[in-house]
Amino acid sequence: MKIEWTEPAIEDLRNLHGYIARDSEVYASSFVERIILAAEKLSDFPRLGRVVPEADQENIRELLYQNYRIIYRVESELIEILTILHGHRDLLSKGSAPWEVG
Repeated sequence: MKIEWTEPAIEDLRNLHGYIARDSEVYASSFVERIILAAEKLSDFPRLGRVVPEADQENIRELLYQNYRIIYRVESELIEILTILHGHRDLLSKGSAPWEVG
């Protein structure tokens, strides 16, 4: 399956990189790369993650990587990465739910 990163998810990665880079540019790049690699596994195993409890929709799922939630939508031939969120943050604090955008 094809993986597509939405603009909000790309922005989440940029922000995460910027936050970590305040301490270590090298670690920030490495950490973001590992998140991307974790998400790439979804092309072969789209149902690898669990259903997002807040969404309660079979096609809205999340893959956990360390303390981060990689939230994605499974379509027939496409996986959309919707957002990357720290596990302690409230998913709905972004205003609207990421699966309601677009």
